[in-house]
Amino acid sequence: TAAAFNSFRFVIKGSLAGAAVYVAYDQGLLGSGTQGAEALRKAQAALPPAIQEWTSYVGWELPPTPKFDFSPSDSWNKGVQTVMSALSVAPSRACEYTVEGWNYVKDLVK
Repeated sequence: TAAAFNSFRFVIKGSLAGAAVYVAYDQGLLGSGTQGAEALRKAQAALPPAIQEWTSYVGWELPPTPKFDFSPSDSWNKGVQTVMSALSVAPSRACEYTVEGWNYVKDLVK
């Protein structure tokens, strides 16, 4: 029975993971940056009313949701620019660090 229970848990977890991937793909989260930004805007517009309706139905009161001014495509572009900038100066920095290390070793040997 333990093996059957473990296999049942595996099937449930696999089904939930598959459903999550399908929903992410269907909503455009796995597409381009523009599609992901549009999906995020849709979620930001749809989630607060749905949560408010659910909490009023249950009888809970939640604090207001914070407003985020976040653009995934701008953040992605800034990250790519930072990485490319670091890669472009890497050879000259490596030479500088090599010279500094060599000078340090020469000073220790004296």
